[in-house]
Amino acid sequence: MNGLPPGAPKRVSHWLPLTVAAIGLIIFPFAFPLMAGTTDMADRILVWGLFGLGFDILFGYTGLLSFGQAAFFGVGGFTTAFLLTSGVVSSTFLAILAGVVAAAILGTVIGLLSLRRSGIYFAMLTLAFGEMAFFLENSPLSHWTGGENGLPGVPKPNVSLGFTTIQLHSGLAIYAFIAAFFFVGFWLARRIIHSPFGMVLRAIRENVERAGAVGHDVLRYKLMAFVIAAIYGGLAGGLLGLLQGYMPPDAFYLDTSGQLVIQTVIGGAGTLIGPLVGAAIRIYLYQTLQLIPGLGGAWALILGLVFVVLITTLRQGIVGGIVQFWNGRRAKAEAVATPEDEAPVPELPLPPRVKPDFSKPPILEARDLSKHYGGLFAVDKVSFSVVEGETRAVIGPNGAGKSTFFKMLAGAVPATEGDVYFAGERVTGLDDIRICQRGMVRSFQITQIFPHLSVRENVVIAALARQRGKFRPDFLSRIDRVPGLDDLVAETLAAVALTSRSEVLASHLAYGEKRRLEVALALATKPRILLLDEPAAGMSPSERADTVRLLKRIAAGVTIVIVEHDMDLVFELADRVTVLSEGRKIAEGEPAEIQNNPVVRAAYLGGETTYEPA
Repeated sequence: MNGLPPGAPKRVSHWLPLTVAAIGLIIFPFAFPLMAGTTDMADRILVWGLFGLGFDILFGYTGLLSFGQAAFFGVGGFTTAFLLTSGVVSSTFLAILAGVVAAAILGTVIGLLSLRRSGIYFAMLTLAFGEMAFFLENSPLSHWTGGENGLPGVPKPNVSLGFTTIQLHSGLAIYAFIAAFFFVGFWLARRIIHSPFGMVLRAIRENVERAGAVGHDVLRYKLMAFVIAAIYGGLAGGLLGLLQGYMPPDAFYLDTSGQLVIQTVIGGAGTLIGPLVGAAIRIYLYQTLQLIPGLGGAWALILGLVFVVLITTLRQGIVGGIVQFWNGRRAKAEAVATPEDEAPVPELPLPPRVKPDFSKPPILEARDLSKHYGGLFAVDKVSFSVVEGETRAVIGPNGAGKSTFFKMLAGAVPATEGDVYFAGERVTGLDDIRICQRGMVRSFQITQIFPHLSVRENVVIAALARQRGKFRPDFLSRIDRVPGLDDLVAETLAAVALTSRSEVLASHLAYGEKRRLEVALALATKPRILLLDEPAAGMSPSERADTVRLLKRIAAGVTIVIVEHDMDLVFELADRVTVLSEGRKIAEGEPAEIQNNPVVRAAYLGGETTYEPA
């Protein structure tokens, strides 16, 4: 016994970063002058650090690189500045709130228009929208923004206490004002990334396709992350105008977005504190290098060289490098205490196999399902039905259309013709997210997991989709308070014999364990139908034996449709077998019938075939 109440260690861990941040913010304005820093520089570092918090949620935790964040920085700043300079509002907080709302609205619009693209196309779209915002500020909206001159005369911040209003004029008072916003922003960002919502964002960064396949509405999560980043940008822009007493037009410049990306990469993306560290280095060097006599315009070259050295030597950034070093030491210590051998599937008694009742209505039915790519018929009018409790195998030679047919059942590929019915409901045209939420989920032929997360975190991501639905913006809740989550995760890990490996990074698992984790991601959604795409592909004989035992246990409680090339596995597991060749169904029946079917033999060995009607 350690004398601490239950949960105490978690509370200490949760509050420690916030305590360190609070102490650092208090000490910073007094310690910074010892390094030739000024209060104004400290203020700017915090403003850019706050700007970076939102961008890190978008880039570091969701994996979305945006070059248009200056648009939100500028909109929030100019909205706040205009309301205060025009006398429309006198309250600093109300003006800041208006700027944040304006940035959020713009973020929603830009996000809806750009997030349907990914990778470089998404980045270029955000760049284009940022440039459009710059044009609007300098031309059509110049009457309100001041155009190239910006908006001067922004009053110093004021804090209304009801009975009196405090004007913040001194350097330390303004610093305290900005530091308070940064601290709240840091607290909120930590709540977001440690929430169920934040866990899904990390899943999207790791493997966007898999995050959708387990039932998360990826597009809506991306949009929410984009809007959150826009809100942080709008808040930081408003604080910049209040700090300077002037809102500059360069808030909309592409260079502003570029500086944000650079400081985040230098400090360490995906760390929250990294953008602040990067901002401190950038602003400090920018200010101090220009003060060195005789340096002249070479300061920019020196600053660029410093950045190149930092980026090339610390691939994870400064803070990211420190975190990586610390985690590496801890992993080595754990490796000494934990054997790295693959955890086998235990030899547990198998449940008795109950033959499914084929007289019942089907739980899954495909009717004349076809997929055409121009003149190519990948799948041509294939029909079949599966009853609840059945294990159905779909086999065929390479190029038979099995994977395409499989993906159409799961909603990952839209059908050209035909219909799919699940539990009596027509699901044709639904995507894999909505089909998964209804209880039919697939695994992947090539292992699709979240490699840089632990085994337990992988299963948590899938279980969250089961417990919370396809989208829930619960970014202020705690993940350990999701009802039933821990029980579902523990049950799933036990089902695939990975309980002892729960804290190991998924990328460190042996191949057979990764395949079992692939199955676990599907099981954690509590499906009625499990679609397995070659679960034994590439396995050694021992791994294959483990997989067979695993699937036999799963089949006792879940309907399974399996695509597999291993005929021994198919005939050992399947109740019925459907055979495809050249996109068409050529045979269907019990394993013994299929083994002796001459049409099937001809399809596998080659030769003329007479197809049965689908």
